[in-house]
Amino acid sequence: MEGVAMLRQLIGQLQELFQLYGSPPSPFHFLHLHPPSLPPHDHHRRRRWCVPNIDNTSADDYYSFVMAAGKSGNCKMLEPFKPPPSKKSRKERNREKLPRSTPTPEVLEQEIWKEFPEDLFEAVIARLPIATFFHFRSVCRKWNSLLDSQSFSQHCAEVPQAKPWFYTITHENMNVGAMYDPSMRKWHHPRISFLPAKMIALPVASAGGLVCFLDIGHRNFYVCNPLTQSFKELPARSVKVWSRVAVGMALNGNSTGGGYKILWVGCDGEYEVYDSVKNSWSRPGSMPSNINLPLSLNFRSQAVSIDSMLYFMRSDPEGIVSYNMVTGVWKQFIIPAPLHLGDHTLAEYEGRIMLVGLLTKNAATCVCIWELQKMTLLWKEVDRMPNIWCLEFYGKHIRMTCLGNKGLLLMLSLRSRQMNRLVTYNVMSKEWLKVPGCLIPRGRKRQWIACGTAFHPCLTATP
Repeated sequence: MEGVAMLRQLIGQLQELFQLYGSPPSPFHFLHLHPPSLPPHDHHRRRRWCVPNIDNTSADDYYSFVMAAGKSGNCKMLEPFKPPPSKKSRKERNREKLPRSTPTPEVLEQEIWKEFPEDLFEAVIARLPIATFFHFRSVCRKWNSLLDSQSFSQHCAEVPQAKPWFYTITHENMNVGAMYDPSMRKWHHPRISFLPAKMIALPVASAGGLVCFLDIGHRNFYVCNPLTQSFKELPARSVKVWSRVAVGMALNGNSTGGGYKILWVGCDGEYEVYDSVKNSWSRPGSMPSNINLPLSLNFRSQAVSIDSMLYFMRSDPEGIVSYNMVTGVWKQFIIPAPLHLGDHTLAEYEGRIMLVGLLTKNAATCVCIWELQKMTLLWKEVDRMPNIWCLEFYGKHIRMTCLGNKGLLLMLSLRSRQMNRLVTYNVMSKEWLKVPGCLIPRGRKRQWIACGTAFHPCLTATP
């Protein structure tokens, strides 16, 4: 009953307002939201009301109507009618956009920031994206010298290992490298300044942020950090081998601080090991008799390293040859290759040995991924390229080169006379992505990738 009394009081107040300002328009039947059109000169006098018809409705209906209208916002009592906004000139609109007062730039207080702890600077910089390294080195000499700081190295070691980058060589200019950052999907073009003029050196292996180069004459080895351009030329080998060799590289520990080793091996069984701690080559022994010679190494497949083990692809018989960098023991595994297999290469991810290759049957070509089953020593297919991508290869003579076979991402170059496609494959998510074209710096010409290797970028790795 209190609600009905309040409603009657409200209706009485409305009637008083009607008497003061004039009667409302023709009675709304239940709810009329839009008032009749008014002449422009009456806008300042007439008001818009939202009133129910009170003649044939009970008090309870009035009360429920008013409460519902108040909740929904459809009925706003005593709301004056607002004319449509007039169009403003461009000058007035621009004046409204201008700030009323120009904010003063914030000035860093030297008294505060000069006491900022140095170890926090190093901790922050160590966690920045690797690509920012190219910029922060030019800030000041102090930041540039962080690369030689032991504490900065420790901060970098605490940061989880990033996705591998890919160091490649282009057909157009063998002395200029092209590094691909898959996180930013961007190419960088560092110049190989340490190499002698007119010498062509190819990236053949990597470990711990370092890349091993071998000149095209198979005579000289170089080790370089592509990010910092720190490098060294390895001493001459004791065995003169002019034929092609396969190269593998592994760390002595978890970082380059403990040193690294490089192994080269030829098809005739000759091999040597370089130890960075001793800075010399050595011949730990000879190839055991139980390994078939010649090795028939697959030079299109780079070696993979898992802990202290190196694995090389071979054919005739098909399989893998392994070498233990600690014990110096060679082993041979006979593993039949999948049917219709074309170009192929070894890969590894978290201790698993993978195989990436082209399957070609009739005119159809597809890229497949296999994983080695340790119990049966057989390849098991785990994924293949999407069919819609494979249709682009139909009827074409496709060649495949693996530009990176270590870690989370694999990078492949698929080329024919009409195309040169670069793709990456995420082993964990099984995701295929097309790589943007590698363009000449400050130019539009697309470069063709000749070869490459994957490496984990590390600012503090030293040869």
